[in-house]
Amino acid sequence: MDLKSLYQEILNEHNLNPSHKGVTEGASLTLQGVNPSCGDNIYLQLKIDENGIITDGSFNGSGCAVSQASVDMMLDDVIGKSREEALRLASLFMDMIQGKADGEALEELDEAASLKNISFMPARVKCAVLGWHTMQEMLGNGKSAGQGSVSHCEVKND
Repeated sequence: MDLKSLYQEILNEHNLNPSHKGVTEGASLTLQGVNPSCGDNIYLQLKIDENGIITDGSFNGSGCAVSQASVDMMLDDVIGKSREEALRLASLFMDMIQGKADGEALEELDEAASLKNISFMPARVKCAVLGWHTMQEMLGNGKSAGQGSVSHCEVKND
């Protein structure tokens, strides 16, 4: 199996069988992320404990395979991490999408690194970053992170 096929398989698995689609009971934060250019619409929920650790998370909504898979992969990466670590991973993801990160740095993104080549499909970049940008907004770092490729996202508080 070549690398492109493996990446496609990872994307399909997260889209068809998402681990985190649903509702998080007792969520600390909920935020809607909308990509008006293609209709992606998610509600991201995070449960954060008193130490600032993301203990659970989920998403609901609809959208293309890329947006749904990306937010599911993001939740795999950030659950169990601190706010700061989640924001650092989001920044790394944005750098990857903009072609500014590769190699060992991407290992931290685990399966989310499979979206690296989305940068060659400009129409899909918006879809891939929606969940990550929504999380940045939610955790209070959306203004300074990921400028440019995510400026099209409209994020609404519930």
